[in-house]
Amino acid sequence: MRYNVRGENIEVTTALREHVEKKLGKLERYFENNVDANVHVNLKFYNDQESKVEVTIPMTDLSLRAEVHHEDMYNAVDLATSRLERQIRKHKTKVNRKFRENGFPKHLFTEETGVAVADGETDEAPQVVRQKRFNLKPMDNEEAILQMNMLGHNFFVFTNAETNLTNVVYRRNDGKYGLIEPNE
Repeated sequence: MRYNVRGENIEVTTALREHVEKKLGKLERYFENNVDANVHVNLKFYNDQESKVEVTIPMTDLSLRAEVHHEDMYNAVDLATSRLERQIRKHKTKVNRKFRENGFPKHLFTEETGVAVADGETDEAPQVVRQKRFNLKPMDNEEAILQMNMLGHNFFVFTNAETNLTNVVYRRNDGKYGLIEPNE
């Protein structure tokens, strides 16, 4: 893995860079072959009180991302690493299950020995517990946001009246709104 560590409102010291590389380097044990990926780490510091760590690891079959807010930058890096490990374990379980069902050999992940599963976490398949069907009414972004707020949801799926494509509006952590559009 190649590390690209950036700092915003903070100087990335050698000790901090080494901590990031040491912690994120532990993720390589989950893969059979050497991982050829660029690890993008963005370290931010706000108002001398809170730090934020964003880690993105784009790979061919998998994209890993974690974002952590914490008072201590080193603890935020540790928490981001554990979130990424959880994502890898979940994905590994899903991939291995598919390979077992279809009879294909697995090549992406190593066999784990002695890796503990965090509290409340299981290796069971994700289960759909509820399914909804509805007609997508053509509307603009503002009307979709109003509908989402009226329903008390965090996201809303709709047909964009201008493009006639399916879009999703969602409420971001900062209280603002985001829009997801498909590529044409």
